[in-house]
Amino acid sequence: MAVGLRHFTARAGNGSEEPILDTDNGEELVHVQPSVSVAVGDRAPESPGTLYITTRQVIWLSELDREKGYAVYFLSLSLHAVSRDPEAYPSPCIYTQIETEADEVEDESKDSDSECSEVLDLSKIREMRFIPSDANQLDTLFQVFCECAELNPEPIEEGEEEGHNWIFSADQLEDEAGAGDDVEWHFSQNPTNTIGHSNGHHDLASSVLELQINDQRFEDAEEMEQDSDTGHHHQSQQ
Repeated sequence: MAVGLRHFTARAGNGSEEPILDTDNGEELVHVQPSVSVAVGDRAPESPGTLYITTRQVIWLSELDREKGYAVYFLSLSLHAVSRDPEAYPSPCIYTQIETEADEVEDESKDSDSECSEVLDLSKIREMRFIPSDANQLDTLFQVFCECAELNPEPIEEGEEEGHNWIFSADQLEDEAGAGDDVEWHFSQNPTNTIGHSNGHHDLASSVLELQINDQRFEDAEEMEQDSDTGHHHQSQQ
């Protein structure tokens, strides 16, 4: 799935201006809003077009130029909000922030977002505004944005799961313990307290297990020594 803002020109034929959707994979059209201008980055608003909101993405298609259109997946929208403050932007609009693949982007006003730039580099665009001709439609658009965004939850990154490979669940430590009957293990039976998993790192799991066992034995040895000292103390008093 493409990240960030991208060009979109796939329109249905037979006189229809609607975008071609990925219906084979369940994408559905949710809302159509005509007479919406779009402002990409710091550029001036485009001529009015039609805004299509689907279960997966937001698509804007120009009404004047069939070769002009933009689309962004909801997974790439990090924020959307209603903007009515004229000090923030002259026209009431739906303001969006877009995640891109680039970690650092040069000042858009000096690069791809300049009004004098002939070529628009969408990979560097981090903001976009949708400006309906009828400002009374803002609340409806915002609600649709919210509902469709909920259909596209943020996926769990693989790195986030692997980042805690050194933390193991109680069941995994019990499996590693095997025949360690001389060690008394106390684990929480509440699965919500399980922090992570080994992801197949057996050596690391064994090392953590050995550390846990040695700690337990050390605690047992301390208890035995304390009991022994207590017994000697009682005998000396007798």
